[in-house]
Amino acid sequence: MFPLAVILLLAFLLDLFLGDPRYRLHPIRLIGLCILFFTKIFRRRGLDGKWGGILLVGTVQAVFLVAYVTASLALRHIHMMIGLMFDLFTGYSCLALKDLFTHTDRVVHALEAGDLIEARKRIGMVVGRDVRYLDEKGVCRAAMETLAENFVDGFLSPLFWGFSGGMLGYLLGYSPVMTAISFMLAFKVTSTLDSMVGYKDARFLKFGWAGARLDDIMNFVPARLSLVILFVGAWICRLDPSGGIRTALRDRLKHDSPNSAHAESFVAGALGVQLGGPTIYPEGQKEKPWLGQGNPDPLPLHIRKTGTLLKCAAWVAVIVSVGSLMVFG
Repeated sequence: MFPLAVILLLAFLLDLFLGDPRYRLHPIRLIGLCILFFTKIFRRRGLDGKWGGILLVGTVQAVFLVAYVTASLALRHIHMMIGLMFDLFTGYSCLALKDLFTHTDRVVHALEAGDLIEARKRIGMVVGRDVRYLDEKGVCRAAMETLAENFVDGFLSPLFWGFSGGMLGYLLGYSPVMTAISFMLAFKVTSTLDSMVGYKDARFLKFGWAGARLDDIMNFVPARLSLVILFVGAWICRLDPSGGIRTALRDRLKHDSPNSAHAESFVAGALGVQLGGPTIYPEGQKEKPWLGQGNPDPLPLHIRKTGTLLKCAAWVAVIVSVGSLMVFG
């Protein structure tokens, strides 16, 4: 278990300080290309309903599981250290925390400079809403919401599945490192499927159903676990952890998604602001519920505080995960 603990820690540190690696063969880019390829094939053959979507999920998952295991075993055959370095780089590519902070920091700089147009442009790079109608408070809400939601999707869930996969591999007598990275890749495949075909429109309602439901399932435990981790992070940052828990328990199930409002509602309560509310997307306005209703609207300083909270919470999650692997192993 020691190699897995080291790999998870180093993957976190690489992402935290270097950000997401940018190169043509990035695993997430390859996953997206694979989804597009099989989506075209299945839909041309008339497999554009639920069964086609299920087949898409199974096919893409299988392709990347086989590709990863084959490559890792081949590199380990050359030299164990080369295989472990490949595992580390793959795990590092599955985490996405630093880039999110970088994007929202640019939003804060634009707001503090009084440049609302630039702030809209920057936040438009990481959210799906129509940013043309956002005022300063709307930009702040959008930045805080995407930080909170992607803390789970981009960091906590892949870490959780890496930890869980490693523990399962250890108990079953398999390589903890390879099972951990396999589980992390399985989550990233699911997350990418949800973002590409998990829409509730006429084109993808049935075809994207399987990917969207699997994404809900794989984020279910991490979303709820985030409340505990964020509570500790809020306590370390001297925010209001009790307010975060109270708001989360009241508002965490208000969104259509069973998972997305957990971290968002905690952040709203811990920072004493309100998030959510009516939101305009390219396809029209959506009446999203308020999280932390009755609190004041957020300001740019609250975006910075959200980033600090999430960094503290990320350290808590990594320390607990790595420490548990060391003790258990």
